[in-house]
Parts: sequence; structure tokens; C-alpha cells
Amino acid sequence: MAAQSIMIQGTMSNVGKSLLAAGLCRIFHQDGYRVAPFKSQNMALNSFITAQGGEMGRAQVVQAEAAGIEPDVSMNPILLKPTTDAGSQVIVNGRPIGNLSAAEYYQKKQALVPAVLEAYHSLEEAYDLVVIEGAGSPAEINLRQNDFVNMGLAEMVDAPVLLVGDIDRGGVFAQLYGTIALLEESERRRVKGLIINKFRGDRAILEPGLAQLEALCGIPVVGVVPYTQVDIDEEDSLSRRFDRRCARKLLDVAVIRLPRISNFTDFSPFERYENVSVRYVDCVGDLGRPDLILLPGTKSTLADLAWLRQSGLEAALLRAAEAGTLLMGICGGYQMLGSQIEDPEQVEACGITRMKGMGLLEMETVFAPEKVQRQTSGTFSGVTGVLEPLNGLRYEGYEIHMGRSREERPAINGGGNVYGSYIHGLFDAPGVAEAVLRAVCLRQGIDPEGLGAFDMTQYRQQQYDLLARTVRQGLDMERIYRILKREE
Repeated sequence: MAAQSIMIQGTMSNVGKSLLAAGLCRIFHQDGYRVAPFKSQNMALNSFITAQGGEMGRAQVVQAEAAGIEPDVSMNPILLKPTTDAGSQVIVNGRPIGNLSAAEYYQKKQALVPAVLEAYHSLEEAYDLVVIEGAGSPAEINLRQNDFVNMGLAEMVDAPVLLVGDIDRGGVFAQLYGTIALLEESERRRVKGLIINKFRGDRAILEPGLAQLEALCGIPVVGVVPYTQVDIDEEDSLSRRFDRRCARKLLDVAVIRLPRISNFTDFSPFERYENVSVRYVDCVGDLGRPDLILLPGTKSTLADLAWLRQSGLEAALLRAAEAGTLLMGICGGYQMLGSQIEDPEQVEACGITRMKGMGLLEMETVFAPEKVQRQTSGTFSGVTGVLEPLNGLRYEGYEIHMGRSREERPAINGGGNVYGSYIHGLFDAPGVAEAVLRAVCLRQGIDPEGLGAFDMTQYRQQQYDLLARTVRQGLDMERIYRILKREE
């Protein structure tokens, strides 16, 4: 029997579709259903490598974790990773097929429909329920032709739609009514419920507006979901953590906010410690004197290294490293720490073929068309210097990079106070983030007991349960189940 489905669409980007979909996945999982997430096309630099070596968007990984299942590329068959303001690397079924401009991709969209449907039907056959997430807004009428991410997909798979508006950004009634007004009549009939998301305050004050909205749209309001602070991975380009300002705490961690930063969630474990401040820095004046500097991954290593150099941050990082500050790069950031980076085939398409690295690690990198995509695990050994306490700890994570180092490298390369690694998710493994922070504490003459202990796996499950409670509180779940069963 084919799975039942329900689709979450939004009045615009960043209204909370991804988290609501994750919340529903968790609720259905709690209620005893086998449920899977699905998003036909995702645009994000925050990606993940599955056990099979396929690449997919992080949002669907979060939703799969909330549903208690392993992530699979069929949950996100098309991933667009922006390389420029008008172009992206296009990944289909977990594998890159090339860099395309927006116009080239638009022309190719129709040819990708079979891959989208094949992926969806594979989930439909394996699960009881599929929670589908749309992208952007169905009211983007210029994109209606060849649409397979919003109403076009809902029509293809015959999914009922819940339309979400964000009251926190203002104008939620106009958002919802305007979106419904711009839909075709057949599309309006497919919308079975309206949801107001991120509400703060007394719902009774909303009631007159809800009644009028229902009358204008002819569609019931099936939920008002409260604003809540859940600590769950976000989509990269809209992450609020980049604008977060925090005072220095027991330990101060600075993450360099590269223009094309990717997989910034690598550093989320450090944010969970109450006495650690984590700041995202994009100018020399804001760097200060942190205890630990992290250089993240990027979709364009060469272009972002050029930016780092031009902004003066490279010189500041070199001075900090010389002064003994712990500096660590992940993936693209790791490559920047080496002696040289070459891109003879213009894989990154940024117009730069060769650059000197920062020269802090003995490593040369050459970019090649074939991307490295794999999960990896093991035990740290042979680590010297500040991070020597990592030896003996287990690690796991994934690699995703176009560049290859000419020399075979360990999980963590370097010594003294400068290190690099190709492994994303390195700090998620039990004890790894804590070992790094404790090592920094000891170097700085700080009592590491002030950090406290932290269990990442348990914490994530608690956050998914908190999200599910919030969504249950806000939605009429009896009505949602009737919509699922096509009783409304």
C-alpha cells in the first residue's frame, strides 16, 4: 500500500517550513508510524554525506533524524549548491552533474522530473507517511511552468497542502491571503489548511483575524504554532547565529564567517556549553583575542582565501597562530592553511587557477572534477601538541570536497597549535568537542571543570521532542490526520 502524504508549503522562504516538517516527522514517529521526509529540490551549502556516499541537504537529514531513520538521498533528490550569485553546482541523487547557471538549470528542470518522482515513489513504497517540504513560495508565478517543488509536485503525487505564514516577520494575513489569491483554482482546492507560525502572545487576540482569513480564503486555519527556541540545525544562508552577539565567557571561540561558508553546523557542539562564547567574525576589528579560532568549510576555497587576504583577516590569523592561539581549519579552511592550492581545470569556476596558502601546514591541494564523498570513522592517534588529548577517542563524520591533498593525511593533521581536518561533523562524536575545549582551558590556565559535561546525542533527541511538543500544542492534530486520510 502506497504511503499517505502531506505537504508543507510557505508564503516565502524562512517561514519555518523545515522545522514544521521536522516536527511533524517527530510527531508521526511518536505516534507509531514509519515516516520519511521529502524535498524535491533544496538550495543550501549545508550538506551531508550518507552512509552510501551520496550528498543531500542538511534539512532533510534533520527531518530523518527526527523521524528515527537513516538519511537517504531519495529524501532530497536535487541539491543546488550556489557557486556564484547566478549559478550552482547541481547534485542529482547524491552526485554532482556539473555547475549550471540559473538559466541553464531552468532549461534542464523538466528533464529532472523523472528523477524526482522515482525518488518519491521509493519512499512511498517503504513508509506509511511522507512529509513533503516545498521551497520558497507557490506564489512565485514566474516559476509555475515546470514546477516540481511546490504545487507542481503536489499535483504529481496528489498531496494535500498546508500553507504556512510567519507572523514574526509581520503581515501574516496578507502573506496567506495574497498567496492563496495568486494560486490557480485547482491549486487553491489542494490547500487544506492554513498555519500561522512563530506566534508570541495570546491567541484570543488573533481570533477575529483568523475568522476573517478563513472567510476570505475559504480554507480553515488548522494551527497557530508558538514561537519557540529549539536548537536544531538551520539552513545556511538564513541562519540567525551569524548575527548573534555574545559577551566573552570562560572560553571564547571565533569562527571566521567566510563569504561562501558551508557546513557551519560543524561547530554547533561548542555552542552547547554554557561557559563558551561562539562568535562568527567577518572583519579584523571583531576578531579580538579568542582562545580558539575555527576556519570553516567553503564552497569556493580559492575565492574565499582571496577574500581572507584582502580583508586583512589572514594577517590577523597568522599573528594569532604565531602568538600560540589554537587555530583549526575544516575542509576548505584546512586547505587554506596549507602551502599551495591549484585549480587547473577551474573546478571552482572562480577565475583563479593557483594561490599560495597561508603556509601554516605542510600540504598542497589540487582540485579535480570528481568530488570526494564518503563517511569516515576511526580512532585518533599520533596527534601531537595542544590537541594530544584527542588520542584514543573515536571520531566519525563525512568528507565532501573537490580538492585532494597530494599527501595522505590523518584524521587531524598538524601539531603545535595549528591543525586541519577534512572531516565534517568531527566535533559531534562523544567527547571530542569537550576534549578540545579542555585542552584549550589547560593551555590558558583555566579550570576545565567550569565547562560542564555535554551529551550531543541525548541533547538532539531532547530538542526533537521539544519541537514535537510545540507543534502538537499549536496544530489541530485530529484535523491534520483527517487531511492525511483525505477525509477533508
